[in-house]
Amino acid sequence: MKEAHEGVPSASSGDSRPVDPVCGMRVDPVQPKGGTFEHEGQRYFFCNPKCREKFRADPRKYLEPSSTPAPEAPPGTMYICPMDPEVRQDHPGSCPKCGMALEPESPSLEETPDPELISMTRRFWTCLAFSVLVLFLGMPEMLPGQPMQRLMSPSALAWAQLVLSSPVVLWGGWPFFQRGWASVRNRHLNMFTLIALGTGAAYLFSLFATFFPGALPHAFTGHGGAIPVYFEAAATITTLVLLGQVLELRARRATSGALRALLRLAPTTARRLREDGGEEDVPLEQVQPGDRLRVRPGEKVPVDGVVLEGEGAVDESMVTGEALPVEKGPGAKVTGGTVNGTGSLILKAERVGKDTLLSRIVQRVGEAQRTRAPIQRLADQVASVFVPAVIAVSVLTAFVWGVWGPEPRFSHALVNAVAVLIIACPCALGLATPISVVVGTGRGAQMGVLIREASALERLERVDTLVVDKTGTLTEGKPRLVSVEPVAGMEEARLLWLAASLEQGSEHPLAAAIVAGAQARGAGLARTQDFRSLTGKGVTGRVEGTAVALGNAALLSALAVEAGALAARAEALRREGQTVVFVVVEGQPAGLLGVEDPLKASTPEALALLRREGLRVVMLTGDSRTTAEAVARKLGLSEVLAEVLPEAKGDVVKRLQAEGRVVAMAGDGVNDAPALAQADVGIAMGTGTDIAMESAGVTLVKGDLLGIARARALSQATLRNIRQNLFFAFVYNLLGVPLAAGVLYPAFGLLLSPMLASAAMSLSSVSVIGNALRLKKAM
Repeated sequence: MKEAHEGVPSASSGDSRPVDPVCGMRVDPVQPKGGTFEHEGQRYFFCNPKCREKFRADPRKYLEPSSTPAPEAPPGTMYICPMDPEVRQDHPGSCPKCGMALEPESPSLEETPDPELISMTRRFWTCLAFSVLVLFLGMPEMLPGQPMQRLMSPSALAWAQLVLSSPVVLWGGWPFFQRGWASVRNRHLNMFTLIALGTGAAYLFSLFATFFPGALPHAFTGHGGAIPVYFEAAATITTLVLLGQVLELRARRATSGALRALLRLAPTTARRLREDGGEEDVPLEQVQPGDRLRVRPGEKVPVDGVVLEGEGAVDESMVTGEALPVEKGPGAKVTGGTVNGTGSLILKAERVGKDTLLSRIVQRVGEAQRTRAPIQRLADQVASVFVPAVIAVSVLTAFVWGVWGPEPRFSHALVNAVAVLIIACPCALGLATPISVVVGTGRGAQMGVLIREASALERLERVDTLVVDKTGTLTEGKPRLVSVEPVAGMEEARLLWLAASLEQGSEHPLAAAIVAGAQARGAGLARTQDFRSLTGKGVTGRVEGTAVALGNAALLSALAVEAGALAARAEALRREGQTVVFVVVEGQPAGLLGVEDPLKASTPEALALLRREGLRVVMLTGDSRTTAEAVARKLGLSEVLAEVLPEAKGDVVKRLQAEGRVVAMAGDGVNDAPALAQADVGIAMGTGTDIAMESAGVTLVKGDLLGIARARALSQATLRNIRQNLFFAFVYNLLGVPLAAGVLYPAFGLLLSPMLASAAMSLSSVSVIGNALRLKKAM
């Protein structure tokens, strides 16, 4: 047997130890911590079990890395708007409604750079540096000793701010002006309209005041005749909005990462059998329906098909959620992306490409993610009324002061109209939601609740139905030996010793659970002889000369052994949710072993708490009905949907939503991804798969359902805080806009100058931020 490592990093001249093909670390060949694995006549060594499992699942990924980059988008790709999914076109560009960059409807397998994220990030860091300088110059009176006012005249300070703020507003804020103009041109006012309006008004007024200071009334000059300018407001708003765009684009990129992770579950090649009896490895794209394919032990099934020859145990947990592999033989259906654990299979391809179950899962996840409205839509709805109203008031103000105002009428009309626009600047409105979300998600992280999507917080507050997966969510997802029941005359310790000694030669998860259970009970293991694995039935062999057999009812029939009273007891254990293994010693039934996926310790308490809060709880699982109902009885759950495939899981969530329910889905596996994405709120267990966590808006770090109650309380606190922030933001506008327009001037001679309007705008922002910081002490 070879021990060469073709396709992996070569050893340096001074170190002859083999290299782990997954991570590239040196491994001790005598005692490799991760064990070894044989592939195509070569033995590979691993630094830890995780590397071994990754290699075992797809050896070619690590032995034959592709040097050809994948295209950014294949021909025929449709592009959609993340804010307005109904906008679709066959080429890249901008959304005609909101101006945002369109993104591919279906992600490519390879992760490619995001030009918009790169551009926004570069703009943000550049503008941040300029904005800090502008703030330093724009508020000289705030510095002890007022050094800037001693060094520079008010006019020089204004010109310096103009020079520093212009790149921020005109270059950094250019995308927002484009999108704001697109929203006006397409009559679809949104947050970009407010941003463009606010920054544009502050910058243009300041530009006018810098170039034509004599056109302004003397009443609006500051101490020493200084002209008020608001370059720092325009630059700061632009930089803050750029930061928000960077965070949003990163979140969108993480969402597409979940779909790429799903696509990578399928192998990149398949071993096709030729008509002359030979075999060849071909790219997965070349496989056609009807092709005969070979799947060796440890390899992934490349496409959906039917087994023609061979027998093996296939891990279908990504599809069904069932922790135990399923025995497959001629005529059995197999699914692309599942892992063949034992035995070589020859299958006929039936569904390939976009028709496979895995591809349909990816499609479902993508569709569900795009149907979820971002939390910014609330601000857009407000903007659709607020922006036209502010513009109308500003125009009306300019008209009234220009016709009936005191001299100089033009200057008064300009200043008051600009004051209206400045005080209506969307800084506080734009901060009201994001600042609460940032503080709330930070507090959630401290509590073990990771919020990946801001909109998940909004929807979680309104959830009235919780759909939970079984395996890995309600249960631990790790089979354990829970029952050892010998017949009369057989000692429990001897039964367990014989069974575990025989099973140590098997790689089946049931065998691993039995061996681990025996060792935990202090049982020593003996060497076996004549070990034989009977696919779909069990194992046989001799333990220190004693003939032993372990397996299911089919094994008893093959050995012509009558179960007798054990049959009734086995059925009772199955109704409790256990998988039963019969033990036969010297041709006679010797007892039963029961393996179960135990409930998490916190599950009963968590479900009881959620039901007390009025949530409807539904168990949704791909596991067998007998096992699911057994778990439901233990937990007092009345609604159970079992033997449900991934696509149907998403349909179940849709059906509940059609009934008017606001649905949260809690799961941990690949098979839960479509339902997690379809649900109003997807909740992933931190102990589950990366794909589940990427498809969900909320992740519970400890995988503890009690975290759902904590997450819901956090959602309620955060949404309450957001509503308070919106109230603060609008109170200033409702009070300030009439003052800026001059409604008190006829009676009291009072005007709200742009300087005071800017102060009021800043005060509203400070109030919003201060209120949001209270969330740090929530719960």
